[in-house]
Amino acid sequence: MAFTNPIRNLAVLWGICSAAFAQDLTGLLNQHSPGENISVVLPGQPTFPNVTRPFNLRFDFEPAAVAFPTTIQEVSEIVKLGDKVDHQIVARSGGHSYIANGLGGKNDTIIIDLKNFQKITVDDKSGTAVIEMGNRLGDIVTALAAHGRGLPHGTCPYVGIGGHAVYGGFGFTSRLWGLTIDAILSIDLVLANGTITTASKRLNPDLFFVRLTSESPSAFDAMRGSGSSFGIATAITVQTFSAPPTATIFSYNWHFTAASAAVALAKYQNFVLTSNLPPEFGAEIVLTPGDVQGNVSVGLAGGWYLPLDGLNATLKPFMDVMPPPRTASFDTGDYLHSAVNLAGGSLDTTSAPDGTDTFYAKSLMTPEKEPMSDKALLAWMEVLANEGFNAPVGWFIQAELFGGHNSAINAVGPTETAFGRRSSLFTIQFYASSHGNVPPYPEGGFTFLDDVVNSIVKNSPANWDYGAYTNYIDDRLPDWQLRYYAQNYPRLQRLKDIFDPRGTFTFPTSIQK
Repeated sequence: MAFTNPIRNLAVLWGICSAAFAQDLTGLLNQHSPGENISVVLPGQPTFPNVTRPFNLRFDFEPAAVAFPTTIQEVSEIVKLGDKVDHQIVARSGGHSYIANGLGGKNDTIIIDLKNFQKITVDDKSGTAVIEMGNRLGDIVTALAAHGRGLPHGTCPYVGIGGHAVYGGFGFTSRLWGLTIDAILSIDLVLANGTITTASKRLNPDLFFVRLTSESPSAFDAMRGSGSSFGIATAITVQTFSAPPTATIFSYNWHFTAASAAVALAKYQNFVLTSNLPPEFGAEIVLTPGDVQGNVSVGLAGGWYLPLDGLNATLKPFMDVMPPPRTASFDTGDYLHSAVNLAGGSLDTTSAPDGTDTFYAKSLMTPEKEPMSDKALLAWMEVLANEGFNAPVGWFIQAELFGGHNSAINAVGPTETAFGRRSSLFTIQFYASSHGNVPPYPEGGFTFLDDVVNSIVKNSPANWDYGAYTNYIDDRLPDWQLRYYAQNYPRLQRLKDIFDPRGTFTFPTSIQK
């Protein structure tokens, strides 16, 4: 059942009856025409369990309400009401937060679901596009490809652009085009006080270029890297890129003992550090359990966005020092074909429902100037080959190539956006799911991933300046402020004081005042 006015029914839910509030509420209600039909789902309604289902079933939060506005004005009114009734608010774009931050990360939060914001408008002359924040990646790839354009972003078609864009956004084209946040030209958003505005490097300089020190980022830069802490974005204007006429998705696989796997990773690390890699080369190392205890499956997968004949020449220095792979595959086509391949065969987000999982994930961003040592690589592979073989969870690890020569990711300065880990070589995702992907998640799964990450960190220098990646958000990371935001965090805190003094947009890993 959908209510015809969310503000009235939110007030009923919380039972607020003071005369002062009733007067304020009447004013808000009068701003809405009788013909509006804004859906709000409340606890106890039949659809409430479905609209509050997290992607990660390790979490089970109960929001105060889920609102589905259709305009930025309606978003503003709900934010203002949240302030009046002293409830915190979060936006949800695709519902894929690893720790259910899209549901507030805790109980009793107002959720503003942006599923109705699904317009995509492409300007063929300028190559820019306006993308509303209810879109998922599969929809965006398809719409842009129809204009011969593309963006850097991840591969899962069901991921919502909202959190993906304002926290990072990595894909195999990122060494060529940067992260998704780097393509953003402006953001339409609602601030914590309900103000509707647009943030960019040119618009609203008095509001968005408050310089706390000569090196402080603007609020626009804060939105690009920690956006959910500062406002609710309803649309982004992005600079798209000409889709490559040819693209190849490639993969190789080897099975190694722990010691041999460590040697192979050392060779790969040396290869990406010393080769003049073209930016059209994107890749990741994929690690999965070996066929017997003591072994590890090592894969190299990626995208090549030039004619195929150049791929072998680029990889030759690495392949020459490796044994022949057990398997190798190459899928060449146009850019859209490559995106379909990476999405698992379909970009359609409407024909089948999005799935769920029960999992824990960690991340590690390794500094390019201080690569992983041979000692750390060996310790890492020994944990995977032995403890990992008997782990009570299914797992995989992806070491994504962020850096190396000619990387557009690392060409951006560390203080130009809130994304401060610009000098990283690899971003490693450690992901482990419960058996059957259903609750409960076993305690041993946490221990296993902690052991895996610690095998690297504890065998690295004491002051090793490693980071973590906000799109692989971790609810158990004790020093997340430093690992996610590095030197930018204190300045983000000062901006939080300015733009959200009440803490309207607060969740477990939001910028704290």
